[in-house]
Amino acid sequence: MTEQERAYLNELCHKFRVDLIEVLHEKQTGHPGGSLSVCEILTTLYFHTINVYPDDPKNPARDRVVLSKGHAAPMLYRVLAEKGFFPVEEMQTLRDFETRLQGHPCAQDTPGVELSTGPLGLGLSAALGMALSLRLDKSDAHVYAILGDGEINEGTIWEACMSASKFAVDNLTAILDLNGVQLDGTVAEIMPMGNIRAKFEAFGWHCIECDGHDVGALIDAYGQALAKKGMPSILLAHTVKGKGVSFMEGKNAWHGKPIGDAEYEAAMLELGGAK
Repeated sequence: MTEQERAYLNELCHKFRVDLIEVLHEKQTGHPGGSLSVCEILTTLYFHTINVYPDDPKNPARDRVVLSKGHAAPMLYRVLAEKGFFPVEEMQTLRDFETRLQGHPCAQDTPGVELSTGPLGLGLSAALGMALSLRLDKSDAHVYAILGDGEINEGTIWEACMSASKFAVDNLTAILDLNGVQLDGTVAEIMPMGNIRAKFEAFGWHCIECDGHDVGALIDAYGQALAKKGMPSILLAHTVKGKGVSFMEGKNAWHGKPIGDAEYEAAMLELGGAK
């Protein structure tokens, strides 16, 4: 990638972080921590790697993105809005009564959302089904499933891993937002997962590790996943929960905590506001 492309993607990420803090402060609801950690993952996917059609959201040739960690919906919505699936101004309706932008993604109502998610552990199985269906249709489209590292406590994740490996589903890429923190504490405190790479490799997956906040490293990792044939791939994207706002970083309290006025001012000062 060129330095111009890198600068463009980083500028988008900055804008999305600022806008996210603004809307979550205004609405006094939402999930800042996991939304901030997944920012570069989503931005590089939608603005560099995948093929989507905002004017024709159900185009059969589209790539599919499943946000299995559905609580990070605010960042997904901001990225989809920038991409043109709906007006950016609609972000101000987040979690309002009868809004299209519910607390967790809703495929029935929201353009660009492929799967209704929220109950953790389900997204990878659904993404596997999508990938198998596309293969039967002889489609070149690819499916991406974004997981949380607390989410991989769920047994359904590993059942999907076994099936994806058995059927050699190489049009499926999982991305693990590996920020080390979940709702009630760190992953090490709640349910230690040990050597995560070794686990996925033992289940027959091609593993790629990268810095989940480095847009160039992510793009390179996506390319490696697309090039790998005969097996599913997973990106172990090392991230920081609450990335970009120092008092939120690595803190499980910011999984779903409302942003107060003083915290909003501090975050805006740190982020530098909108550029």
